Amino acid sequence: MTVSEVRKRYIDFFAARGHAVIPSAPIVPENDPTTLFTSSGMQPLVPYLLGQPHPEGNRLVDSQLSFRAGDIEEVGDNRHTTFFEMLGNWSLGDYFKKEQLPWIYEFLTEELNLPKERLWMTCFVGDEALGLPKDTESADIWKKIGMPEDRVLFYDAKKNWWSRSGTPEKMPTGEPGGPDSEIFFDFQTPHDKAFGETCHPNCDCGRFMEIGNSVFMEYIKNADGTFGKLPKQNVDFGGGLERLAAATRDDADVFLIDAFDAARTILEKRSGHHYGDVGRTTSYMRSFRIILDHVRAATFMIAFGIRPSNTEQGYVLRRLIRRSIREADKLGIVDAVLAEVAEGFGAAYADAYPFVQATVQTIRGELEKEEAQFRKTLVHGLRELEKMRGAVDAFMLFTTYGFPVELTEEIAKERGIALDMAAVKAKIEVHQALSRAGAVQKFAGGLADHAEQTVRYHTAHHLLLKALQIVLGPDVHQRGSNITSGRLRIDFSWGAKMTPEQIAAVEKIVNEKIAEQIPVIRTDMKRDEAKKLGAEREFGASYPDTVSVYSIGPLEGAFSIEFCGGPHVENTGELGAGKRFKIVKEETSSAGVRRIKAVLE
Repeated sequence: MTVSEVRKRYIDFFAARGHAVIPSAPIVPENDPTTLFTSSGMQPLVPYLLGQPHPEGNRLVDSQLSFRAGDIEEVGDNRHTTFFEMLGNWSLGDYFKKEQLPWIYEFLTEELNLPKERLWMTCFVGDEALGLPKDTESADIWKKIGMPEDRVLFYDAKKNWWSRSGTPEKMPTGEPGGPDSEIFFDFQTPHDKAFGETCHPNCDCGRFMEIGNSVFMEYIKNADGTFGKLPKQNVDFGGGLERLAAATRDDADVFLIDAFDAARTILEKRSGHHYGDVGRTTSYMRSFRIILDHVRAATFMIAFGIRPSNTEQGYVLRRLIRRSIREADKLGIVDAVLAEVAEGFGAAYADAYPFVQATVQTIRGELEKEEAQFRKTLVHGLRELEKMRGAVDAFMLFTTYGFPVELTEEIAKERGIALDMAAVKAKIEVHQALSRAGAVQKFAGGLADHAEQTVRYHTAHHLLLKALQIVLGPDVHQRGSNITSGRLRIDFSWGAKMTPEQIAAVEKIVNEKIAEQIPVIRTDMKRDEAKKLGAEREFGASYPDTVSVYSIGPLEGAFSIEFCGGPHVENTGELGAGKRFKIVKEETSSAGVRRIKAVLE
């Protein structure tokens, strides 16, 4: 099946069982300083899994766009991708194991027609020392459905337990978690004994692929280290769309699914290599896969408004592009190719994500510019490398010229020069950790955006955006935000540096609204009704039929109205208490976008 067919069948299946269909959140989370990207289907729904009511009800289904920067180095095999879609169905205190497991089994075997004899299930073996029981309930349900006992296996918490902090021992007091039940598809490929004498679902030899996981959030950690049952138990299912599509093809190579067809054909034509002819373990195959994954991720990032830079999301985007260029060189493609590859993804996702196709010219321009710039970098680096005779400084070439370490290593080998690559890579890792300010996880601290001061800044952010529109004009719209307990930051559409008078006028409006002690009101309403009210929306986001809006004041005559999931203060006066709103920095963010950092001091 195509990815579109799998996605539609899944969403239709659960919609028919009372689930509200919600759209994917953007891959850049709003108002969440803990991470640069949405990295799982669960991430945008954590507030609702922790008890906040969802405006669409307690049964939800979606397909969430996700990106995991930590998987960049893993890409190159038949299954790892940095960018992916996660199919998800959710029960917020409604149904539980006896409904979830039969449903997902029915979907896999009857909607996707996967052979029943190729499915394996795993469950939590329990932890006697912590008082956590073996999940025999899930295992019994699988067996009742018809799964043979020898294909229902038990693993410990490292494999079959979910919480935000990891294993039960690592969970802090008050954190929810629970056992999960994973589903594996058996591709029946020969076992490689390099990965152990016997093969099993969690073996890394390539025979098995995890295609879905039902998380049963049923426990909460008590202050004394014991575990109690949650008053409301939740279900969170996540299924990799690309992996499910691969299973329907009975081919474990996810890069052969239809979403990659157009882009792969372009690479074949430009390189002169056919993907199926180069052997699935060769370096050529690895280069194909890295380019396909990285350019797909870059395409969506640019469509969402990210631009290549040396910090935060832009740093990750630049790294993806540069790695792709290096792999294109290995395939013998010496002229610009990434923009052409990206166009193949715009067409592949036109039905589900038309905004990608709509921004194709922007995507092309950014990739062409970045590829041309990096190819110049390669020329400069080679020139400097030629000056080095007896010794090659790979670290300097990388940090000063952005010259790939792998290329330096290859040239050094050709010259018979020995390099201590372990030492070089260790220095680079330290350098990158400092320079990119945590490309995978910027701040520690879980739900940092729910801290008391962060909530105040979240509400101040709404006041600030409206004040900017009053002072600068109605064309001002949010283009990004980052809110911590120490300050707020907003990126907004505006093409010129603000004058001191404009900054002072914005500060005055915000402080006046704080002093007026205006109630902050959440209202759930139909999306079209909210649009008619002029509610501000997040750039690039899609919204379900029923949405939450926050208004500063009653809806009729409100100072500001925004689509938002919260949390907020109940009254703008809570931002005061001896504090004043102050803009501490106003600067450029990117072309046509300005950035403000502000505090309550």
